Amino acid sequence: MQYLRSHLEHLPSPVKAIFKGLTYRNYRLYFFGQSVSLIGTWVQNIALSWLVFRLTGSAFMLGTVVFALHIPSLFLTPLAGVMADRWNRRNTIIATQCMSMLIAFGLAILTLTEMITVNWIIFLATLNGITLAIDTPFRQAFVPDMVTHQKDVGNAIALNSTLYNLARFVGPPIGGLLIGLIGEGWCFFINGISFFAVLIALLKIRATGQIKSNNRPPIMRQLVEGLHHAWDLLPLRHLLRLLLFSSFFGLPFQALLPVFAAEVLSGDAQLLGFLTGALGAGALTGALYLASRQRVLTIPGLTYRAALAFSAGLAVFALSEAAWLSMAALALTGFGMVIHFNATNTLLQSMADKDKRGRIVALYSLSFMGITPLGSLAAGFLAEYFGVPAIVFVFAIVCLISAIVFGQKLRPMVYLLARKVNG
Repeated sequence: MQYLRSHLEHLPSPVKAIFKGLTYRNYRLYFFGQSVSLIGTWVQNIALSWLVFRLTGSAFMLGTVVFALHIPSLFLTPLAGVMADRWNRRNTIIATQCMSMLIAFGLAILTLTEMITVNWIIFLATLNGITLAIDTPFRQAFVPDMVTHQKDVGNAIALNSTLYNLARFVGPPIGGLLIGLIGEGWCFFINGISFFAVLIALLKIRATGQIKSNNRPPIMRQLVEGLHHAWDLLPLRHLLRLLLFSSFFGLPFQALLPVFAAEVLSGDAQLLGFLTGALGAGALTGALYLASRQRVLTIPGLTYRAALAFSAGLAVFALSEAAWLSMAALALTGFGMVIHFNATNTLLQSMADKDKRGRIVALYSLSFMGITPLGSLAAGFLAEYFGVPAIVFVFAIVCLISAIVFGQKLRPMVYLLARKVNG
C-alpha cells in the first residue's frame, strides 16, 4: 500500500486529481476490497436475470424480481439512515456483507441441486433487498469517515462510483461467459467467495470520522430533521425531484435487458453480458469524468446535461434492432446515468451536516432504490401488453421532458448554491 501511495504522488496532476482519495490508507483498503466483491456481485446479477428469464420467459417476472429486490428500501432505508447516524457504521456493514454472502451461497446451493424455483428467487431477492436497504446508507455514509480532509470527500465518493461502474463493465461479460461454461449456480458461488475480500478489508480499517452523541432525540424526530435539512436547500430539492423521475421511468430498463438480448436482438446470455458491459463502460467513463471535476458549482449544469444524455441514449436503445447500435446507445445511457445520479450524491454528502449525513444519504438512496422497483413493476406489466421497446421508449421521453423542466431552474439553483458554498 505504501508503494502504491508513493506512485500516486508522482502521477501527472490531472490523473492525480482523479485518484486523490486513494492516498488515504483506510479508503485504499476499502476500495480494493470492494473491487473484488463488486465484480462478484455483477456476475451474480447477470446470472440471476438470465436464470429468471430462462425459467419464465416473462418480462413481468423480471420486473417482479427487481421489485422484490428493491421494494424493502422504500420502507427501511429512511430508518436505516437514522441508524447510520447512531450505530457503528463499520460493524454494521460487516454484518450486512456477511448476510449478502450467505444469500449468494443459498442461491448457489438451490441452483446447483436443481431445487431453484421462481418463488425461491423472489424470497431470496426480498431477503437480499432488506439487507441492501440497511447496508446502503451505512456504506455511503462510511466513505467520508475514511477520508481525513473534507475537501477530498467528493473525490472519494466519485471514486466509489468509478469502482462500482468498473465492476459493472467487467463483471457482466465475465458472468455471460461463465453462464455458458459452468451455469448460473457456480456464478452465485463465485459471488459468495468474493465477499471475503471486502470483509478482510473492513476488519483492517480503523475509521474515526463518525460523530457519536449520547444525547440522541427520538428516531422519528431525527428522521423529520433529515427531511427538513434536504427540503430547505432548494437546489437539492430540485435535484432529488429530477432523481425521482429518472428512477421511476429511466432505471427500470435494466430489468428488461434480458428481453432485449434474447428477443429484440436474437442473442444469448453472452450478448446480455456485452450489453450490460457497454452500459458499464459508459458509466465508468462518466464516473472518471466526475472524479476529475473539482468545482461544486458546476454540478447542477452537469446534472442537467447528463440527464439529457441519459434520456437520449435510452430512447435510441429502445428503438435499436442492431447489437452494435444498442451497445453504443447503452454506453451513452450509462455515461449520463452515472453522472446524473452520482453528482447528486456528491453534492448531498459534501453539503450535509456530519451528524445528519446518514439521513441525507438515505433520502438519496430512497430516491432510486425505493422508487425504481415501482417503475420496474409498472414497466414489466405494461410491456406484456405494449411490448418492451415501446414502453422503454415512452419512459425515456418522460425522462427527457423532466430533464428539460429541470434545466429551466438552473440559474436560480446555481445562485442559491453559490450562497450556500460561500457561506
